[in-house]
Amino acid sequence: MYFRIDDEVEVIAGADKGVRGKILRVDRRKNKVVVEGVGRVWKHVRRSQKNPQGGRLNKEMPISASNVMLVDPSSGKPTRIGVRFLADGSKERFSKRSGAGLGKIAPARAAHATKS
Repeated sequence: MYFRIDDEVEVIAGADKGVRGKILRVDRRKNKVVVEGVGRVWKHVRRSQKNPQGGRLNKEMPISASNVMLVDPSSGKPTRIGVRFLADGSKERFSKRSGAGLGKIAPARAAHATKS
């Protein structure tokens, strides 16, 4: 899973299908993401020192990472994410739709550098 915090994604399945939002949290162990404004539920909280009023809180719940697609920064449409090695041997994410780079995810390694 190559999602990062602050990526803009679009929900492609479920009750919130078609909604776009920013990723707030990524849970790589459970393969889930929390997207801003998606998967909202009511949580009933008891009165406490932290929450003296008590009542109902509206919060976002995690959804499966397979139910979201990254929004391509150049075209604004949903796209898959690929990984490729650059000439210096560093690894970067890229958009499969347009081929645009989305930022490095690993430092340069001599083993993956192209020989010139």
